[in-house]
Amino acid sequence: MKAARLLLGLAFALLFSSASAEPYLAIRAGLKCVACHVNPTGGGLRNAVGNTFAQNVIPANTLPDALQGWTGSLLDDRLRLGGDLRTATTRTSVSGQPTRSVGGTEQVRLYADVQLIKDYLGAYLDQQVAPGKSERQEAYVRLQTPGLGWYAKAGQFYLPFGWRLQDSLAFVRQLSGVSMTVPDKGLELGHESDDWSLQLVRSNGPGNTGNSNGHQTTAQAIWMQPWGRVGAAAAQVKSAAGNRQAYGLFAGTTTGPVAWLAEIDMISDAGYPEGKRKQVATLLEANWLVQQGHNLKLTGEYLDPDRRVAHDNKVRYSLVYEYTPFAFAQLRAGYRKFGGIPQNAIDNRRQSFVELHGMF
Repeated sequence: MKAARLLLGLAFALLFSSASAEPYLAIRAGLKCVACHVNPTGGGLRNAVGNTFAQNVIPANTLPDALQGWTGSLLDDRLRLGGDLRTATTRTSVSGQPTRSVGGTEQVRLYADVQLIKDYLGAYLDQQVAPGKSERQEAYVRLQTPGLGWYAKAGQFYLPFGWRLQDSLAFVRQLSGVSMTVPDKGLELGHESDDWSLQLVRSNGPGNTGNSNGHQTTAQAIWMQPWGRVGAAAAQVKSAAGNRQAYGLFAGTTTGPVAWLAEIDMISDAGYPEGKRKQVATLLEANWLVQQGHNLKLTGEYLDPDRRVAHDNKVRYSLVYEYTPFAFAQLRAGYRKFGGIPQNAIDNRRQSFVELHGMF
């Protein structure tokens, strides 16, 4: 019976588990990303604390007895497994054009973390197996001190820059070029203490594939306090296509049942005949805990793609309801309104979507 429960839990977790908890959950609980995730900068596979949080704090209902206590851990916590499934249907309306609906699997990912030397040396893998061909997202070795005071990662991983949002199409994630769909190869050094989370990265640069002379340097610092956190990030990219300098400021706090996220990114791109192009993107997000298992997300975004050009800015407003009935699954439904120059109908489109997202 015990073995059957373990196999049932493993099968269910591999089918329905989460690539990333959104950062508002960390703000709401007053926790660092590393408190719940194997990856020190958040996202991907959860650790034992993260699994306990996902089963007892986030969902509206407790798990069936057969699945309670599942942590994804095997072999005395030397092997940890997980995965992710997202499937959605999206409806897009553009003025003067037929309404389009697109549905299907957005991603299926599998995760593994192996403790080669427990508490000191580990190897991590994030593999996207669908849709399309299998593609590696993260694959790195991690050297750390016990308790993760200092650590080093080498291999392919997501860069630390601003909020690690689930929505990779948010303006701040598109403009910075850093999201959970754009990994990079390099070396990351980090430090975690009660008040600080620090990272310094030397990498190829996501746009420097095949360019041996290109590289990117990224630095991030987050100050943690009981009322929330404030972070700053900077990146310098050397590339044959043109150099880039990026700066970001972000913060999060709570007011009663509402968790707030804010971010502003400023980008300067060289390589244009008319000189440097300066861009700005902002995000303001409110997450209202209606009741346990029910979250209402409201987001306002702004993008200025070229500060030298007047009236070319874009906006995006989102209303998303997230219902987590139990630990391994979440239902999301949302509406997004885009705004831009009146002559461009696509920039003024409307979208609605329904999504099933596994969560572990």
